[in-house]
Amino acid sequence: MFEFINNSEDRGQVGIGTLIVFIAMVLVAAIAAGVLINTAGFLQSQAEATGQESTDLVSERIDVSSEVGIVGNASSGELEEIRVSVSGAAGSSQIDLSETTIQAVGPNGQANLVFTDEAANGTTLDSSYNASYLNQSEFGVQNSSGAWVAGDDAVLNGEEDYTIVLNPGAEPFGSLTSANDSTGVRNGDTFTFAHLTSDEAFGQSDTSSLEIVSPSSATTSVELNSPDLYSEDGEAVRL
Repeated sequence: MFEFINNSEDRGQVGIGTLIVFIAMVLVAAIAAGVLINTAGFLQSQAEATGQESTDLVSERIDVSSEVGIVGNASSGELEEIRVSVSGAAGSSQIDLSETTIQAVGPNGQANLVFTDEAANGTTLDSSYNASYLNQSEFGVQNSSGAWVAGDDAVLNGEEDYTIVLNPGAEPFGSLTSANDSTGVRNGDTFTFAHLTSDEAFGQSDTSSLEIVSPSSATTSVELNSPDLYSEDGEAVRL
């Protein structure tokens, strides 16, 4: 019923060529699988990074609650301070204001403003200084008590709101020209400090635009529009 083949010459054999082809196919398949796995991992990492950046651009944003100007001279129609109250957007983590930049366009050009906790003469900002002691291309930060904040403490974390303070006499808001020496007293000692002055400061009917850029590059746009008329020195006007 069954036929047995005893002749060795009639048996099927696997030649060396077939074995080489098989091994080559296995190697090609392994290499292709490795490439696919590496590519998939790279794409996943890129997707996660892109997703995180997109999330940060939305959530790690600085919210602005008010823009106020403090009148320095009502008769000349000039401000002595521009105050922008800020907080972290809903869902944001800690936002470092010392790493934040402000791209400002005003009556006297444009400038990129960076954080400082020092006055124009290099001394630390304290209660004896107002915005007129801030150098051009810089902004300071005050807490809810009105005290100047150092760089390590200028962090929006949901516990306290802060106010960004701008010098309306410095570019691009005004045209800063000189630093006059003034005398003050600190801890019982008399000292001399630089008081920045300008030919023209941001004031009545002036407009300016701000782009507040957080460390994660999330941008908040602010428009400053000063009233046409001031009533008295020291009053706060909405911008």
